[in-house]
Amino acid sequence: MTSDRDVERFTGLPGMSLMEAMQRIDAGSRGIIFIVDSDSRLMGSLTDGDVRRYILRTGGLLGSAADAMFRDVKALGESETAGAEQLMKEKEINSIPVVDDERRILRILFRERKLKDTRRELKGLPDAPVIIMAGGKGTRLYPYTKILPKPLIPIGDVPIIERIMDRFYMGGFDDFYITVNYRKEMIKAYFADQKLPYRIHFVEEDVPLGTAGSIRLIEDEFTTPVFVTNCDILIDVDLALLLEHHMTSGNAITVVSSLQNVQIPYGVLQAREQGIIVGMEEKPSLSYLINTGMYIVDPAQFAHIPDGRMFHMTDLMLQTMRAGGRVGMYPIGENAYLDMGQFEEMRRMEERINEESALETGINNEQVGYGPIPDIL
Repeated sequence: MTSDRDVERFTGLPGMSLMEAMQRIDAGSRGIIFIVDSDSRLMGSLTDGDVRRYILRTGGLLGSAADAMFRDVKALGESETAGAEQLMKEKEINSIPVVDDERRILRILFRERKLKDTRRELKGLPDAPVIIMAGGKGTRLYPYTKILPKPLIPIGDVPIIERIMDRFYMGGFDDFYITVNYRKEMIKAYFADQKLPYRIHFVEEDVPLGTAGSIRLIEDEFTTPVFVTNCDILIDVDLALLLEHHMTSGNAITVVSSLQNVQIPYGVLQAREQGIIVGMEEKPSLSYLINTGMYIVDPAQFAHIPDGRMFHMTDLMLQTMRAGGRVGMYPIGENAYLDMGQFEEMRRMEERINEESALETGINNEQVGYGPIPDIL
C-alpha cells in the first residue's frame, strides 16, 4: 500500500467537463479521481468506467463530473487506516481517501501495483478468436516499411503485432487469425522462429482487400463473437469486460471508441451577417469519440462482406446498420489508445510502454531492458 499526499493531482471539481475529468484521470495514472466541492469536501469518485457508463447511457460527451461520478464513495478517518489494505481487498477497490472530520481529503491510499503476469480467467465467456488485419503497406511509416512490414516494426524490442497478441493472450484469448499480403513471407518467417503460447493461422491475400475484405478468405466457421483489430494499435482495456459488454448489449458490432481532445492552435472568431465579429474564443478545444480500429463482430455480419473486392470495416458497419443491425460503441480514455501509424505516435507508444513497465515493477527503464528509443524511430 502506498500513500499519496499530492491530493490535488487526484481531485477535481463537480462542474468540470467529462473531457477535463478524463484528462485528469489519465494524468494521475491511477484510473480514478475524487470529486470535491469548493470547500474541498469529498463528494464522490470518478473512474474511466464511470465515464464510459455515462456516455453509453446518454450517447454523448455533454455532462459534468458530477453527472457521472459514484457518490457512495468509501473514506477512512486518520485513526482507521490500519485496516485500509484489507478493506480495499474486500471491496475490490484500488484506492481510498483519508479524510478529516469535515470530509476534506488529507491523503489518498493506493494498493500496490503488481506486475501484469497473471493471465485473465474468462469465467464463462467464450475464448473469442482474434483477427488481426496485417496486410497493408504502412505507407504512413515509409521509408521504414520499405525495409520491414509494419506489423514487425519494433516497439521496444518486441514487434507491434506480437505486443498486440501478448495483450490478448494475457486477457484470456489465444486464437489468432493474421491476414497478410505485403511482405507476408517475412511475417510468416518471423513467427515460424518463435515459441509462443497461442495459436496463429495465416490468411493470405493475393490482392489488397481492405480492412475487412480478407475476412471472407477465412475458411473456419466462427460460432462466437470475433475480435477484429488493426495491426498498428495498442488498446489498454479489460478485454473480457469488453466482450461481456458486447454480448449483453445486443450489438451486432461493437466499436472501441476513444475520447480525443483536439485543441485549435488559433483564436476562433464568431461572426454574423456582413462579417461583423460578435465573439472570440482563444485556442478552443473540441472533443470527439473516434474509431480506434478495434471491433467485436458477431460472425453472422461477415455475410455482408463481398468476395474478392476491396471492403473496409466501416463498410461492414454501414451494411450492418442498413440491414437493421445494431452498431454500438465502447468508449475508452484518450491515453488508453495508442496508434503507431505516425512517427510521433510511435515514440509516444514506446514511452508509454516504458512508463507502464517502470510503474509496475518499481524500477527504471534501463533495468527493465527497454532503454532509449531505437534509432529506427
